[in-house]
Amino acid sequence: MKRKILFLGESYRADAITWMKGLKEFGDFEIITWELQTSNKTKFSRFKRILEYFFSPISIRKIIKKEKPDMVIAERTTSYGFLAALSGSKTIAIAQQGRTDLWPEGSVLYPFKKIIQKYAFKKAHLIHAWGPVMTISMREIGVDMNKVLVLPKGIDLSLFTPSTNNSNKFEAIVTRSLQPEYRHDSILKAFGILNQKEIDFSLTIVGDGTRLQFLKDLAAALQIENKVIFTGRIPNTELPKLLQQSNIYISMPITEGVSASLFEAMASNCYPIVSDIPGNQSWITHRENGQLIEIDNIEMLAEELIWSFENSELRNQAIIRNRKFVEENANYDINMKVISEKYHELLNSRII
Repeated sequence: MKRKILFLGESYRADAITWMKGLKEFGDFEIITWELQTSNKTKFSRFKRILEYFFSPISIRKIIKKEKPDMVIAERTTSYGFLAALSGSKTIAIAQQGRTDLWPEGSVLYPFKKIIQKYAFKKAHLIHAWGPVMTISMREIGVDMNKVLVLPKGIDLSLFTPSTNNSNKFEAIVTRSLQPEYRHDSILKAFGILNQKEIDFSLTIVGDGTRLQFLKDLAAALQIENKVIFTGRIPNTELPKLLQQSNIYISMPITEGVSASLFEAMASNCYPIVSDIPGNQSWITHRENGQLIEIDNIEMLAEELIWSFENSELRNQAIIRNRKFVEENANYDINMKVISEKYHELLNSRII
């Protein structure tokens, strides 16, 4: 009889899909899902979502009583992870998604989030840190590190394959959600500087988000709208081709846990230029296998973009090393097999 897992989280997200798909494929698990149904776009809907969250432990316990899952897993220690801790399940695994999950730091809910995160960590039997940067905050608050598995889910290397791009111009791509924290405006302004210097480029911005129209208007104001392509939301199956057509990957978040988007770009021979924050410093060394840029330093980003093209030999060596690194450290086939086996071991150890 198949073992059954209840997944608490946003099941439409690419990260969640990868996680669940790997557990089915390598662990032969049956997966059922539960997530909040109310959107978070307006003040009224946010209030409704909080109300739904408040009553959600009742809904989750009803599902557990009906479906009898062997285990509950959840993403984000401060939201669904806390709900997993309240679920009453005998076996719980939670995943920290960000560097700390305590975000935004200035939020009035910050002290409350610290309390519920600590409770979630205490109740969990396995804690996922998708990369080393996530363990720093865990150690600081006294998490039992014997429960922590430090391993990224990995990416499908049969989909994200290397390609040769011999273009003599910037064919840049950004694949992060169009939200303020990803600083697409800084990226556009840097390319505005390149345009003023009469440097040829194309910039593809993949995805959707609250800043889409703002960014389109900004591109027009910078007079680069004819060189910027906004794809909108696309199926994840279309992403590998877009990465293969690009030679530069750019990502400027102000906070980061472990970025599957970065791994996908590295696997596709895109040279990474990313923000200089701990989540990226784990994988990128400045001017060795990519470049690290100060947050919101538009001039530095423009200068480093130019530097990357003036040093094509280093760039070409870097993309070869990056592909090898991803094959050795972020291979979905290997890592999800390890995670699936860990779940079975955990379940076997908890049989009373």
